[in-house]
Parts: sequence; C-alpha cells; structure tokens
Amino acid sequence: MPLLNYYSQTKMAKGEKFGYKTAILHLAPYNMSGKNVCPKAVTGPGGCVDPCLNTSGRGQMGSVQKARINKTQHYFTNKNGFLWELSKEIEQLKKRAKNQGFKFAVRLNGTSDLAWHRMKVEGGSTLMEIHTDVQFYDYTKVLNYLDHDIKNYHITFSDSGANDGDIKQAMKQGANVAVVFKDKLPKKWLNRKVINGDKHDLRFKDPSGVIVGLVAKGLGRKDLNNSFIKIAS
Repeated sequence: MPLLNYYSQTKMAKGEKFGYKTAILHLAPYNMSGKNVCPKAVTGPGGCVDPCLNTSGRGQMGSVQKARINKTQHYFTNKNGFLWELSKEIEQLKKRAKNQGFKFAVRLNGTSDLAWHRMKVEGGSTLMEIHTDVQFYDYTKVLNYLDHDIKNYHITFSDSGANDGDIKQAMKQGANVAVVFKDKLPKKWLNRKVINGDKHDLRFKDPSGVIVGLVAKGLGRKDLNNSFIKIAS
C-alpha cells in the first residue's frame, strides 16, 4: 500500500501552473485509529475535529478511511520502517516529477499534525535533510513547530477554534495563519489581508504576513453551528 498520494486532486493539481507536482500523506486524524496524531485537536462545539477536511472529496469513502487507519497503525507499530518506506517513496516520486518536467513538493500532515521535521530516518537524518531538493510544507496547530531553520520546510499556522493566544504569537513570529470560513472569504481578518488558500495548496508560495482563507469542506460545510468555521462579515 503506497503511503503517499501523488495528487491529481483539483487543488493540488493547481500547483502545476507554478511548476510543482505534489504528494500528500493522509493519516487517520485525531484518534480515529486508536492513536492521536493531532496533539492540539479541539473537540466539541467550536473545535476542529468534527469539521476536519478528512471527510472532503474521496475521504467520504469507507475504503479511503480504512486505508488511512491502516497507514496510521503501521506508523505507530513500526515508525522506523514507516519512515524508511516514506523516504523511498519520496525518492521515487521526485524522479517521476522531474521526468514530467516538474519540481516536487510534499505535504506530510495532510490530515495529521506530527513533527516530521524532528524524526530521524534510520541513518540519523530527517526526511528534509535527505531530500534537500524537495520542498516540504505543512499546516500546524502546534506553536513550537514554527521554531526551526529548515530551508526546505515551510509551515503555516492554523486556527483550531481555541488557540487565539497561539495565533497571536505565531503572527508575531511572522507566520501566516490559516483560517476556515463558511462559504466566502473576507478581505481582512485579524487586521491582516486574507488570500484565497483554495487557489492552490503551495503555501510556501504565499506572501508573508497574510491570513490564508479556506472555505469549509466535507462535513464542515454542513456544520453551521461550529464557531471554528468563521463567517465573513
């Protein structure tokens, strides 16, 4: 079972106009697998768990959910083996992208929030250190993940519905912040310009100092009472 999806999904495919092919790793979010991969997840009304994009697109299919659970259980059962397989897939897919005339980008936390940039593959190097010719990027709700100087790893901070203090700190540190809106984006939020984050997923291409506006997807589109999903004024 491949770990990475080499994307033809609409949003990921939009990155091709910037010269990038993208691969993404989808694990089973929060504790769906019996293990928590989202340490800052917020449950209940106003939280990010129920409207998670895990249920968007093909994520609504039972077979896809089962595959994500299997991948997550594999990760926790054999982390060293998982990281080795992941590195091997990245090597194969970046060659494929190059042969197709594209640069290669990888998003490891498609539906998780793990510290991949701190994990060592067998041999003592991180995935970012091994694949210096690959652009890695992620969204996170874990503030200290922003504390790194890895040139080929870009992180966008995310609203969880209950982390206003961390958002303010992330903004002070110069990070962009992703915010989910119900059906349309405002021009400004938190006194920052809002850009349309659904035009593409290459967050490392975004200008600095902005709010990355995202429209709710999957079950989140129907969750009208969740304050995690903001309403543009």
